[in-house]
Amino acid sequence: MNTTYTHTEYIIRKKVFSIMGAKLHIYDNTEQLVLYSQMKAFKLKEDIALYTDESMNKELLRIKARSVVDFSATYDVHDTETGEHIGALRRKGLKSILKDEWKILDRHDQEIGKIKEDSTAMALLRRFISIIPQKYNIEMDDTTIPAFKQNFNPFVTKIMADFSEDPKGMLDRRLGLAAGILLCAIEGKQD
Repeated sequence: MNTTYTHTEYIIRKKVFSIMGAKLHIYDNTEQLVLYSQMKAFKLKEDIALYTDESMNKELLRIKARSVVDFSATYDVHDTETGEHIGALRRKGLKSILKDEWKILDRHDQEIGKIKEDSTAMALLRRFISIIPQKYNIEMDDTTIPAFKQNFNPFVTKIMADFSEDPKGMLDRRLGLAAGILLCAIEGKQD
């Protein structure tokens, strides 16, 4: 597997103001760029290609929506280098009105875990006070991993992805990174 996926911590940053669409920069814990994406503006069907750097010469990962603008969309995650379909992430549409929730699916669309906003009370507060940062837990095999934390900044959406509490690698880092990217890119559109 590519060394890009061997880190336990990542910083996912989305620059909001860009004429050509949002730019995603994914850094490791030493603040070295490990993935980059330039998302096109006004797309009806999300298709996020992640590259090794801003030159966009080498694609490593692709996250692609199965359907056009869908409240309960499913996003397939592919390792472009190996051609492997890693799994998918499915947003739980109606449940996410009150508290964001996603299903983590394996390559056969079997549920292997969930990503949930940390608390219902805080989720409700966040719907009315948008400056309260979101936090998400991954639930897999009766284990809860506090993996994603948003930092508030009106100009740059930033998600800290911390997989250090998953030392056995229950969650494939590629799927974990895709989840963090979707939380940054998709959930951020709700505000």
